[in-house]
Amino acid sequence: MDRADIVDKTFRDALHSGTMPIGTPAAGPLSKTQAVAIFRAQCLSRNLDRRSRKMQAAGQGYYTIGSSGHEGMAAVAAALRPTDMAFLHYRDGAFQTMRSTQVPGTTPAWDMLLSFSTSIEDPISGGRHKVLGSKSLNIPPQTSTIASHLPKSVGAAYSIGLAKRQRLEHATLKDDGIVMCSFGDASSNHSTAQGAINSACWTSYQSIPLPLLFVCEDNGIGISVRTPGGWVKANYQAKPGLKYFHADGLNLYDTYRVAHEAAAYVRHRRKPAFLHLSLVRLYGHAGSDLQQAYLKKDVFEGWEADDPLLHSARLLIDQKILNADEVLAVYQETEDQCARVAAEAVSRPRLQTADQVMASIIPTTRECAPTNGPSEELRKAAFGADFMQLDTPQHMSRLLNWTLTDLMIEHGEIVMMGEDIGRKGGVYGVTQRLIDRFGPNRMIDTLLDEQSILGLAIGMAHNGFVPMPEIQFLAYLHNAEDQLRGEAATLPFFSNGQFTNPMVIRIAGLGYQKGFGGHFHNDNSLAVLRDIPGIIVACPSRGDDAAMMLRECVRLAREEQRVVVMVEPIALYPMRDLMDEKDGGWIATYPPAGQRIGLGEVGTEGDGPLAILTYGNGRYLSTQAARDLADEGIATRIIDLRWLAPLPEDGILSALDGAEKVLIVDECRTTGSQSEALMALLHERSDLPHARIAAYDSFIATGPAYAATMPSRASIANAARKLWGAA
Repeated sequence: MDRADIVDKTFRDALHSGTMPIGTPAAGPLSKTQAVAIFRAQCLSRNLDRRSRKMQAAGQGYYTIGSSGHEGMAAVAAALRPTDMAFLHYRDGAFQTMRSTQVPGTTPAWDMLLSFSTSIEDPISGGRHKVLGSKSLNIPPQTSTIASHLPKSVGAAYSIGLAKRQRLEHATLKDDGIVMCSFGDASSNHSTAQGAINSACWTSYQSIPLPLLFVCEDNGIGISVRTPGGWVKANYQAKPGLKYFHADGLNLYDTYRVAHEAAAYVRHRRKPAFLHLSLVRLYGHAGSDLQQAYLKKDVFEGWEADDPLLHSARLLIDQKILNADEVLAVYQETEDQCARVAAEAVSRPRLQTADQVMASIIPTTRECAPTNGPSEELRKAAFGADFMQLDTPQHMSRLLNWTLTDLMIEHGEIVMMGEDIGRKGGVYGVTQRLIDRFGPNRMIDTLLDEQSILGLAIGMAHNGFVPMPEIQFLAYLHNAEDQLRGEAATLPFFSNGQFTNPMVIRIAGLGYQKGFGGHFHNDNSLAVLRDIPGIIVACPSRGDDAAMMLRECVRLAREEQRVVVMVEPIALYPMRDLMDEKDGGWIATYPPAGQRIGLGEVGTEGDGPLAILTYGNGRYLSTQAARDLADEGIATRIIDLRWLAPLPEDGILSALDGAEKVLIVDECRTTGSQSEALMALLHERSDLPHARIAAYDSFIATGPAYAATMPSRASIANAARKLWGAA
């Protein structure tokens, strides 16, 4: 028999025989009505699990991770407000069924069974995945996350206090609200969880408001690996800035009492708390997992004997709230409901086409109050002495600084966060004086943890902010890339566009720095970003372009709710000269307010028959090479991609009109670089002869060989001569 059927039979037999497990008594503030409501939600969650397994066995449902054994989370939901945002562990079906009772008009069985059957009518994901989540219940969807949702829960909690001080147009969370984030005992060991909880402690230790309730659902096992007894308590009970609570998750009274105390602590003290629930896991890790293959029978039979529904039944009977027949009636009602609703849910239409699947990758635009730009008085006050220099040609880092200043004056919802961006002004001075202009609430110096930086941004975007996190160096992104791939980019996809986390991530990157850092400060690979569906990747090459592109990046985030990454070439931050020392050939004046370079708009310089297609440092070097080639009678046009994802294909092909040959110059590595996509584009949509020059598949060295593996002025010119002279 399926273990789910065995557990079901054991539950029914125990009610008939009156043989109940031994456990702690009922105590605490839970009313009779609330106790019955929690039990009903637990029964509904249990029978949704059972029904999903039957659907999967019949080929009408798909891979699912059940919630059986974790029904105590229904009592946690009862202790919270439905306006408190909840980032859920994948075993929290009971939390969602209970929260549904707190919001009129919701249909938990119908909604969740549509999700289990991947129906296009699933109200949260539109049939894209079996996920817990609901817009009306304030539960952003989570898939099979391994703690990746913890960093953004910290950000969402942090945003509540900040939004109270910085009023927002699109705020969603209540001023006195809290954020709840739940996860398993195995996930608590993940570096992402450790980093997020450390970030919460670090924030709380400084008495910065952070109303966040962590809930660790400890069932003692992660798939097949047992958690050492007492480990979770030993690990978390004495962390600075984090209040520890423990509850018997099998006892709905104890769980409600302790969860109520923990929530009250978080709500009134505005500090994080850690609620540790002792639970059991029934049926194995997932629908396809047979735990009897790796566990001794007495282990999982012991868990089954501690079935939370049996403990709830015992407590309700002991309190004379329900008798055994009434308990069984509630259980049977939810089973009948699930069977009835499932029969209809499996008949509903499913996604069929690529267009249907991809429809929510790019979120819909939102209404934003119009802005007329900052007034001259506000600009003069913010810029200070810089105001008199706005008409003087400057290098990229200075123009970016001024652009950020104007954008932050104009849009109060913009907040920046990152390592050393405040008092220091960033490693390269891009954010200098911004903390003096806008204060520490909008220029947040974070701890040194990229996962926490991006999580802070994602969570704050949930509450109406337009975050602008800075990753200090491109190579540092790899510590936290899943926050973009697994969280930020997937949110609109798995919520059918109902939840978004718009932001502009600024990353200092690429190569060509002389004598600084080697690979970890010079990373010439963007492959990690290029294949994430839905995100936009921008890469400017000149200061004036950088200013106008950054304005467009903010517009894309603010109005179109996009996740945008702007990779800023480090070597071009201070660049002033082009051909000769002090020629000022690479500085520019600050573009007038309102001027933007639109998404997909490429830049073209010259109209020669030899086109050089490039970006970033490649444009700078290609411009130098083009001057050398001109002396030899080879006329060029330089096409600056500017936007690397999505690739501006139509803009590129339009800019190539009239060209005879195309040289692609790519400073990234040959393997996985933009040049691969550009070569494919030209092969598929153009008959122009083309070639490429890209960096070697190598890391970057420090010292005299800092640029040896990448294209140079000379190598670009040589490649152009070879292509132009070829038949």
